[in-house]
Amino acid sequence: MSPTPPLPAPISRYFAANPSFDVEGMLAPFAADAIVVDERHTRKGTDELRAWIKEATVGVKAVATPVSATQEDDLHIVVANVAGDFSGSPVPLTFRFQLAGKEISHLEIV
Repeated sequence: MSPTPPLPAPISRYFAANPSFDVEGMLAPFAADAIVVDERHTRKGTDELRAWIKEATVGVKAVATPVSATQEDDLHIVVANVAGDFSGSPVPLTFRFQLAGKEISHLEIV
């Protein structure tokens, strides 16, 4: 297994909580008004993000393993292999994070 690329602390915490399906752990690094765009759906705020994590991660046992990380201006781009109980698993997905201080303010998954 290759080592996880170095990531900013909030992003690292998000991925670290994923394999154990720790909903609150995955949610903790996000700002209260954070926005997530996944599968062309936009979710905003703690309640919508919690529901999204339960559906998109826990519901299909999706585990994202980062394989590369780059930074372009204020955008942290992580490519991860995502495996779980869904058609086409595993798939490489790109996670585009924006941080505000020590919190994730925006995440787009493509």
